[in-house]
Amino acid sequence: MSLIVQKFGGSSVSDAEGVKRVARRIVETKARGNDVVVVVSAMGDTTDDLLDLAHEVSSDRGSSRELDMLLTAGERISMAVLAMAVHELGAPAQSFTGSQAGMITDGIHGAARLVEVQPHRIRESLAAGNIAIVAGFQGMNRQTRDITTMGRGGSDTTAVAMAAALNADYCEIYSDVDGVFTADPRIVSSAHKLNEVSSEEMLEMAANGAKILHLRCVEYARRFNLKLHVRSSFSDLEGTWVIPSATDADSAELMKEIPLEQPLISGVAHDRSQAKITVVGVPDVPGYAAKIFGSLNDAHVNLDMIVQNVSTKSAERTHISFTLPQDQGGTALAVLRRVQQEIGFEDIEYDDSIGKLSLVGAGMKSNPGVSFQFFEALSEAGVNIDMISTSEIRISVVTRADLLDAAVRAVHTAFGLDSDDEATVYGGTGR
Repeated sequence: MSLIVQKFGGSSVSDAEGVKRVARRIVETKARGNDVVVVVSAMGDTTDDLLDLAHEVSSDRGSSRELDMLLTAGERISMAVLAMAVHELGAPAQSFTGSQAGMITDGIHGAARLVEVQPHRIRESLAAGNIAIVAGFQGMNRQTRDITTMGRGGSDTTAVAMAAALNADYCEIYSDVDGVFTADPRIVSSAHKLNEVSSEEMLEMAANGAKILHLRCVEYARRFNLKLHVRSSFSDLEGTWVIPSATDADSAELMKEIPLEQPLISGVAHDRSQAKITVVGVPDVPGYAAKIFGSLNDAHVNLDMIVQNVSTKSAERTHISFTLPQDQGGTALAVLRRVQQEIGFEDIEYDDSIGKLSLVGAGMKSNPGVSFQFFEALSEAGVNIDMISTSEIRISVVTRADLLDAAVRAVHTAFGLDSDDEATVYGGTGR
């Protein structure tokens, strides 16, 4: 008997028919002799609808505490309705909120992070023969005893954390596409599905805009050596396995499929949800960059790419540019304006019309021709570059948002990733 954790996104349970389809899959998994724990997101656009409702009654959407109380209602609806649908098929099921399931978080509302998982009630439910259904995205802080939400990707993180705590055999992440593709199939219809990808590569893809898995959940799975199976809730096809630590033998078998001296490229990721801030005229002396980033850190602003350039006006001044999530742009600007006089920089520039493109692959480090091929493809597509960042298995660039789709297609084709078959998208969001 295996213990399997299954996570279903909002597109999978968007309506009653979707809930019934998911319930049948869960019951079939249980009927094969497995213990099953299910983590579910809010139905369809419920979270967005609740945010709109909050905005209608409060100009600032109320306090962060009350907003978390409101938003967790979406997952509670999903878990209860899904448990009812499972019962209707003759299988026993119990639903649990995040706090009931033992998801203990810090006290940061809207972006809480897990500090502990104590799934005592889930174990008791499984021992009694039930299918345990857990509301994703939410937890509880022990000190304040308040309900919290985990922000973007919270349900993915709930599922992986629960699987790790229960020592599950693997965790299945269901969405509306058949697995992890070499590019977003909504942008590149010729993208093909990867049968297997390393957690290192998946981390880079998730960090750079591949929305099929959230970065936090991949980090968690890698830390606890947990296999992930990314697949569609709309088909029975085998999905993509994310493997935490491939053995040398596995790597050798994988490399046999790649022509000699060719880089092993996993895919092209893109992200249009970021903005760019340039802090102009920073005194070019030790400690000033630390003051800037320290103030942003205190405000819990997440930074991505960072570039420093010498000012063209003064050798004693420098410009610091960085990217960050668009929804944190207002917070970052307010923080920087507050410390501008203290630090002594000249100005702040903000741009939310950017897009990030990343090429990811484990074989890039030993192939010097990859960079040339990458930038040549962008040049031939007429794509100008604002920022560049690299790692051992990734090249990322920032360009204009309106050029991003063309850039993704050009790079995908340049590295021979196009497939003759058209990728199937069953829903509309990939989640």
